Amino acid sequence: MNTSIKQILESLERGDITSEEALLKLKAAPFDDLGYAKVDTHRSIRQGVAEVIYGAGKTPSQIIGIMESMIKNGQDRILITRLSEESANEVKAAHDITYYKEARIGFYGAFPEADGIGRIVVATGGTSDIPVAEEAAITAESYGNEVVRLYDVGVAGLHRLLAHKEEIMSASVIIAIAGMEGALASVIGGLADCPVIAVPTSVGYGASFEGLSALLSMLNSCASGVSVVNIDNGFGAGYLASMINHMEAKTPISDSETEAEK
Repeated sequence: MNTSIKQILESLERGDITSEEALLKLKAAPFDDLGYAKVDTHRSIRQGVAEVIYGAGKTPSQIIGIMESMIKNGQDRILITRLSEESANEVKAAHDITYYKEARIGFYGAFPEADGIGRIVVATGGTSDIPVAEEAAITAESYGNEVVRLYDVGVAGLHRLLAHKEEIMSASVIIAIAGMEGALASVIGGLADCPVIAVPTSVGYGASFEGLSALLSMLNSCASGVSVVNIDNGFGAGYLASMINHMEAKTPISDSETEAEK
């Protein structure tokens, strides 16, 4: 994924900005101290994407204040996760956000064009897993990825999953989301030739221990290429899938220096 600092240097090289303008962008304060939050204004320079606002536990006024700081510092897209509908309505009065109720995500700005190396498939074991899946899918879309949704394709009816072999085999990354015993990730991991990100959900009866059983099953998967994020962490899965889908070859700094010396 191209970082902002690389884009600044490329703009300087093309002559689109002056060296003074580039220096000003790089010298901006690394964070904005609001008292209740220290907004990381250099996140996009270091990592290519801006800080994400975790909405749970924050008041609407705090979210609005953080957004104002980010907008002031040049951020034109803002992702807010775990945002309640009540808080979203208050935030909307101050900033024009789109609220995705099922995913509990608020988004400021416009989604970018998909520019990943391929497609991200988001698959769920059941319909009850869809809220976590939507958090993952919308997160991935907000970072410029084409997402294919395969919902309710769990192992209780394996033919439902096998009907989508083409989507599975053509994916660059697959996010497998399931509660209960969490077997979906292992099955997909045994079919796919790409990284699989497993997301255990808290869906299930008593012995599922609110997702712990699915988490342990996924961690013990015998399928190679399966990684696991935390219970119900759709955002983390979507973010990681986007990073994988935007991977590019990097020249080691030592090699770059050697080439420059020739």
